[in-house]
Amino acid sequence: MSRKVYVTGVGMIPFAKPGASSPYHEMGAQAARAALDDAGLAYDQVEQAYAGYVYGDSTSGQKALYQLGMTGIPIINVNNNCSTGSTALYLARQAIESGAAECVLALGFEQMNPGALGSVFTDRPTPFDAFDEVTDRLVGKPEIPLALRYFGGAGLAHMDKYGTPLEAFARIRAKASRHAANNPLALFRKEVSTQDVLDAPAIWPGVMTRLMACPPTCGAAAALLVSEDFARRHKLRADVHIAGQAMTTDRPGTFDANDMMRVVGYDMSRAAAHKVYEQAGIAPEDLDVVELHDCFAHNELITYEALGLCPEGGADKFIREGGNTYGGQVVTNPSGGLLSKGHPLGATGLAQCFELTHQLRGSAGARQVEGARVALQHNLGLGGACVVTLYRN
Repeated sequence: MSRKVYVTGVGMIPFAKPGASSPYHEMGAQAARAALDDAGLAYDQVEQAYAGYVYGDSTSGQKALYQLGMTGIPIINVNNNCSTGSTALYLARQAIESGAAECVLALGFEQMNPGALGSVFTDRPTPFDAFDEVTDRLVGKPEIPLALRYFGGAGLAHMDKYGTPLEAFARIRAKASRHAANNPLALFRKEVSTQDVLDAPAIWPGVMTRLMACPPTCGAAAALLVSEDFARRHKLRADVHIAGQAMTTDRPGTFDANDMMRVVGYDMSRAAAHKVYEQAGIAPEDLDVVELHDCFAHNELITYEALGLCPEGGADKFIREGGNTYGGQVVTNPSGGLLSKGHPLGATGLAQCFELTHQLRGSAGARQVEGARVALQHNLGLGGACVVTLYRN
């Protein structure tokens, strides 16, 4: 990375259940204002904006940002499935690194409906055709919603390959609840035990209980990125910068390897992480804190191995030994993750950026990871992309 890019302001609003939030444009404007206030900048100093959302009409970004002012800047709308927020961040970082802009806003928001995700346009081919065909062949279970089949199938593949017990996924969900208890922005803050998770209603007997899946929620988050020169001229805080970032998409192995872990992005995650470690000149052992894409507890477990936090097949041992929490090797999802906050698709990646920025500033309160200096963000969108971002203070 040639030019240093700083995260000088972040903002996030509490996530809410569908039907209990403000409209998308109000949430987006509120998060953007919070990021500007955090940075100490006015909206008319922003030169470009990237607005991420999945379930919304074209130019929803303009609807949200016009609440802050109509300054004539480029507003680019971004839709990249669950990795939408991080994709907006990726594009904002590229704009600054290339010299095209000095101050750029990345915004993500989502106003979601309750229940399982589904297609909006049913009169044309779905972009998930190839994923569905492989899942039908490897998993079956047509009575189960597709997202559960994808990620539950990946978890089942890990169980079959390595003997991973169902309890490992339950331990991840229990850990998420302990972390979320200290996060006032998390929607679900009640602490649950491993046994509570196992005893929850089964949505796929032997594979997944209800507490192992994150719910859809509504929310918004934003980050303000600036160049080193801009930060210096305006006397902005420059204590967190993006030291590495990579985006990957699928290769043929996603569909040809007959492996549900690859179908849900294991290879994308591993490739993106490798690129970022190489860019930053670090190893996974150097990480202090990680926010990763835990749409299901199963994906969190698989991602430990894809990111190199533990060896392949070593996730159960990593979890049992507490390597994924305070006092262990690396604190994963100190915010409580998607399992505790829910998953407003466009906002998720920028909510991760919000959490990690505060961790590196030392301003995360009761959930602070002591001495955090290096942080990794992992945001995955099936059929979209995987974005991995490394931050340093």
